[in-house]
Amino acid sequence: MTAYVFTGPTLSAREARRELDAVYMPPAAQGDVYRVACKRPRAIGIIDGYFERVPAVWHKEILWAMKEGIHVFGSASMGALRAAELAPFGMQGVGKIFQAFSDGILEDDDEVAVVHGPQEQGYRPSSVAMVDIRATLASAERQRALSSKTRKCLEQVAKSLFYPDRRYDQILARARSLGLSVQEIEALESWLPEGEVHQKREDALEMLRLMRQRLARDSGGKEVHYCFEHTFAWDECIRSARPGQQRNLIS
Repeated sequence: MTAYVFTGPTLSAREARRELDAVYMPPAAQGDVYRVACKRPRAIGIIDGYFERVPAVWHKEILWAMKEGIHVFGSASMGALRAAELAPFGMQGVGKIFQAFSDGILEDDDEVAVVHGPQEQGYRPSSVAMVDIRATLASAERQRALSSKTRKCLEQVAKSLFYPDRRYDQILARARSLGLSVQEIEALESWLPEGEVHQKREDALEMLRLMRQRLARDSGGKEVHYCFEHTFAWDECIRSARPGQQRNLIS
């Protein structure tokens, strides 16, 4: 197959396949990019990835994949984080979230974190990513659904919450307890169902479109200008990855 893409709560495989014919994998964990790269695809895209209780995708496996001539793209969530960190080495970042991390406007990993259900439930998210909250509140301000002052206060309220608790009902309840304008909070509640911005999803779709365009041009293998160092840690990563035991595909 030409391309493999890691996705989950940000964008379903069904939606993604409308933009790019690829093999869709669950969110990336440590070793997954290495296992996929062993199949020698032309491109790998990273949207979602595990963290916290599951070891996150390792920078070095992405570097190894690019050294092997594979184009690696990242956007939206874990992909945006890794792309911002590895852009100097040639990883292709896509979207507003990647750009914000790359420019240093955003720095915290929790900006993209969400809690979600298992694969059997379609990775349904039960919280809202801080980057989506920021984009939604900015849009509400532009459309005069709330003032700049209230928008900033709501951002601070959302950021103060632990990422699993970031939901609009929780944010607005906390805002009421702090004495923010009742009129603006009620206006935002009315605006939210239709006005909510899903920035992670938009960035993921943008990445898939770019991958489709690049693959259609058949530009050849990835070329890098760094020396990949083999270390004991890398050898252990290879041993633990076990390419023959690939994780399930998303149908």
